[in-house]
Amino acid sequence: MGTLLESIHSPADLKRLNDAQMAELAEEIREFLIQTLSKTGGHLGPNLGVVELTLALHTVFNTPEDKLLFDVSHQAYIHKILTGRRDRFETMRQPGGLNGFMLRTESEHDCYGAGHAGTALSAALGMAVARDLSGGKEHVIAVAGDAAFTNGISFEALNNIAEQTKRLIIVLNDNEWSIDRNVGAIARYFHKIVTNEHYKNLHDSAKRIVQKLGGKTAVTLARRAEEAAKSILWPSILFEEFGLEYFGPIDGHNLPLLVETFKFLKAADHPVLLHVLTQKGRGYQPALDGQKKFHGLGPYDPETGETKPAGVPTYAESFANTLVDLARENDRIVAITAAMPNGTGLDLFRPHFPKRYFDVGIAEEHAVVFAAGMATQGYRPVCAIYSTFLQRAFDPIVHDVCLQKLPVIFCMDRAGLSGDDGPTHHGLFDIAYLRGIPEIVLMAPKDEDELADMMKTAVELPGPSAIRYPRGAVAGVGRKPVPQVIPVGKAEVLQDGSDVAILGLGPMVKMARELASRLERDGYSVAVINPRFVKPLDREMLEHYAGRVAAFVTFEDHVKMGGFGSAVIEALEELGSLVPVVRIGWPDRFIEHGKIDELRARHGVSVDEAQAQVLPLLTRRQRPTLVAS
Repeated sequence: MGTLLESIHSPADLKRLNDAQMAELAEEIREFLIQTLSKTGGHLGPNLGVVELTLALHTVFNTPEDKLLFDVSHQAYIHKILTGRRDRFETMRQPGGLNGFMLRTESEHDCYGAGHAGTALSAALGMAVARDLSGGKEHVIAVAGDAAFTNGISFEALNNIAEQTKRLIIVLNDNEWSIDRNVGAIARYFHKIVTNEHYKNLHDSAKRIVQKLGGKTAVTLARRAEEAAKSILWPSILFEEFGLEYFGPIDGHNLPLLVETFKFLKAADHPVLLHVLTQKGRGYQPALDGQKKFHGLGPYDPETGETKPAGVPTYAESFANTLVDLARENDRIVAITAAMPNGTGLDLFRPHFPKRYFDVGIAEEHAVVFAAGMATQGYRPVCAIYSTFLQRAFDPIVHDVCLQKLPVIFCMDRAGLSGDDGPTHHGLFDIAYLRGIPEIVLMAPKDEDELADMMKTAVELPGPSAIRYPRGAVAGVGRKPVPQVIPVGKAEVLQDGSDVAILGLGPMVKMARELASRLERDGYSVAVINPRFVKPLDREMLEHYAGRVAAFVTFEDHVKMGGFGSAVIEALEELGSLVPVVRIGWPDRFIEHGKIDELRARHGVSVDEAQAQVLPLLTRRQRPTLVAS
């Protein structure tokens, strides 16, 4: 006899189940998640927390006609299971498999793709207004975690909702966590709501009314009970001042209550917000005990929750340890993160300097302008923000930091391919969006020791700087006891040569060395260069080799369009050089999720591709020289 879960092929199948069967299904889904994700990894904790909520939404509403959006969408695994993708679930985040986030090209039930926080409310409002203009009847529901309300975009949307549509349902999924515990006034505000004793008693009474009577009438009575007590209650004021009628907080794991509440809200003729309380990691003790770890992780033992030891330190850890050392020497250094202390490594900095550590929530624009303000007062702010998330703060980087020549340091983790997380998280555009900005110095270390040197260099610079480094394990060379300042704009020549010059940016030096070995076996004289600086480029080095070699090769973990190789071509053109440049980097497209080595091979980011392109240039043995400019 099959399980209930095996009988669910679409959301329509939910509508025939009774309360007991729904409760059984919820537990089956949790066990399915725990067992399946133990093999592939993924965002386990967030999804364990929204099982009942997702079941209730799909019971009451009808996707794809009704539009269901998840903010960030890393908590949409149950949505995927219920919308015909259960049979492919073991491919989650695997090459050619399901994406870890909502993806419009993956299913008609995924009405909006996302991977960054703060987008759901604005996108949902756009859909609702489009529906209104077209005379449609469908419902639009946005599910946003409490952490998403620390994001400025969410408040920009709230400011417009009541003015622009009469029908929109917002679900505030409150679990007190994003990846780390939420911070700031909004988090404290939500905490006050759920811990107010009068409010708790009132909603316990409302819950009993719904459970006893059921249906729309019961929810209406419960709402009237709230209205009667509103004179002594304050928590809903924030949302109602924005023109949204507030309901809640209610238990986000009480399926019958959720279903009846959504049936009631479905009939609302004005924008509403339902505040639900959920428990991240519910039903799996290791996830409850390790909230940060189980937000997103690789394979684990489903019985114990244990993962394989990391072994080699990561670039994030090396960054944090170096920052601690530098901060001991310089009391003007401060560290800033946008809700990512664990991912960036700053959770290792925080215990040493708690007063010089600032988590501003999911608010990258604010983080950068905040850093600029501190820099005007003589501090050295270090903004540790993933490359993909720093995109959100482009204007403050230009307007507030670089235009004013302020010494803010951007440390960009996850620069380059981010593998399993896919196109929303790949850090493939930071060189292109930073190198055109005046005043900034842009660096890329080949290993952890050079990362420390670059951080020391950045602290000494009079203006803004950025350092890009990859996700994952360091090169394993260790760090010098005392970091050294690097001359700005000077490349490191690792070996000299006269036939071809290979430039490997950052950790791509490894590919440069491998290509050099192959070409040397064919009898060519090969120079290998660690550029270190994308901006300013070492033009003296380029001019030197432009007069000697038959070709340049550049390797970068970045799109070729506007990247490091493009910068080399531009510099050579300005020098009047006709030496061809073979650029190895990512093509002009969004790269899917998958294993990094496989993706590199598929898209030509490889030594094989470089060798195939450069050999015809070398066999001609004619080396263009500088021409008059």
